[in-house]
Amino acid sequence: MIYLVTIVGNGFMVCAIIATPHLHTPMYFFLCNLSLIDIFYSSRTVPKVLVDLLSPSRRISLTACGIQVYVGLFLGGTECLLLALMAYDRYVAICRPLYYLIIMKWSICYKLIVFVWLSSFITTVFPSMLMPMRVCNPNQINHFVCEVLAVVKLSCDSTHQSEIVVFFLTFIVLLFPFLFILLSYIAIISSVLKIHSAARSKAFSTCSSHITVVALLYGTALVMYFRPSSSYTSNQGFSPNFGKYISVFYGIIIPMLNPLIYSLKNKEVTKKFFVRKTV
Repeated sequence: MIYLVTIVGNGFMVCAIIATPHLHTPMYFFLCNLSLIDIFYSSRTVPKVLVDLLSPSRRISLTACGIQVYVGLFLGGTECLLLALMAYDRYVAICRPLYYLIIMKWSICYKLIVFVWLSSFITTVFPSMLMPMRVCNPNQINHFVCEVLAVVKLSCDSTHQSEIVVFFLTFIVLLFPFLFILLSYIAIISSVLKIHSAARSKAFSTCSSHITVVALLYGTALVMYFRPSSSYTSNQGFSPNFGKYISVFYGIIIPMLNPLIYSLKNKEVTKKFFVRKTV
């Protein structure tokens, strides 16, 4: 049911944005990309999980496991960078409204979205492929999906290099975009507080959906990847199933919640598709 809601909800957002000229703006263009990422990210794991629930063997080949790891890194990094780009869009719209159409013109938006997808591949998949890992015990993985931290635990060699790579990737695709988002909203709040109260609620309402999605994704991802490096292999201080619980939330639940958050909190989407017009 969760997977069905995810596909239908995100598919609805994509179709609605494409089919409605009123929503052909940079903000909804980025939101359309976010919905596509959520569809792909959920499809990376849930169909295989559904098969495993009906199969007693619950096996996956090393090749398929590697694909899950690389696709997860790529899509997860893309979503983090995309949320930072969406924060920049809100910053320009609120803090530089007179220059918005110039700064966020379509030619620049297309280049920015290509930059997001390409930079995510370069910073996540490319370094991981350059550091192959020997797996000692490929028949046992304590996870419902091939997550990078769970796969690291299967390494025959010292995990020191793998931990350095994980920390590097986490800094680039998690911490750096998160700090950028924080700085953007500090500037937004500072700018909004200078305007009269009647316009404050409207300005903040355009950011509420994005703030909610950022809090859900980064809250769980930072807890997952910014724990002590020793916990990658020993689970020191954490439940053995800690990674699985967190992964279920940001890998399955959040892709389902994102379209619900944006459709219910965004007045333009609600008025366009959920309120009957009178002529």
